[in-house]
Amino acid sequence: MGGRQVPAARRLLAETLDGVRPEHEQLSAARSVVAELGAPERLLELIAELASGEGDPEGCARLSYRHVLGFDKLLLVDGGPHHMLRAHLWHPGRGAAGKEDIHNHRSPLASCVVRGRLAMELYAPRGDGGIEADRYQESLADGSADWLLEPTGPARLHLTQVAEYAAGSTYALPARTLHRAWCDTAEPTVTLFLETGNGRRRHTDVFTGAGPHPGAVPKVPLGVEDYLSELDALAELLRRS
Repeated sequence: MGGRQVPAARRLLAETLDGVRPEHEQLSAARSVVAELGAPERLLELIAELASGEGDPEGCARLSYRHVLGFDKLLLVDGGPHHMLRAHLWHPGRGAAGKEDIHNHRSPLASCVVRGRLAMELYAPRGDGGIEADRYQESLADGSADWLLEPTGPARLHLTQVAEYAAGSTYALPARTLHRAWCDTAEPTVTLFLETGNGRRRHTDVFTGAGPHPGAVPKVPLGVEDYLSELDALAELLRRS
């Protein structure tokens, strides 16, 4: 007998988010979904079910990896072209090539902090003053999932907001919102992350003040055994929370 949490999550995503609507309504709906699925007991049941092999472990493993921004990205439910539900595991102090990068996304997003605390800064372009940065256009390589970074010149950004999100908090951002986030505790932080929407941008914008980036950054997917092992370890981490 199969588990109940995976099909229930799929139904909730489809029933709440399918259909064309203004972005602000999509964001509000997405935020309600991650709040519901990110409730600690429900998320633990979902991850434990997936760790036992339910769902699509092969397909999800292919889209799970160590992200260039410094966290582990584990796909939980692939909702086709419109909805991707992931768990992000943020490790305090972990170095990564792009951990200081300011960026936006291909699709609107919503996130729930399940464990730990996340710090975030929001930015906007600025004609003068502000922060100097190098701008890149990020896209995915044809025939692979590697990140391609094309330099597009210097830029200036203005810090518009600083926020902290403790366990139980949710937030939602339009696709083009420039931001950066990091684990703000000495213990790992876990977030439930949902990208949604009826159209994905072909590229994102990346700004960095840390010097030149390589033109391509490999994206190495997890094998199925590693993916299931990561889910099992994540479930144990949530049990201890």
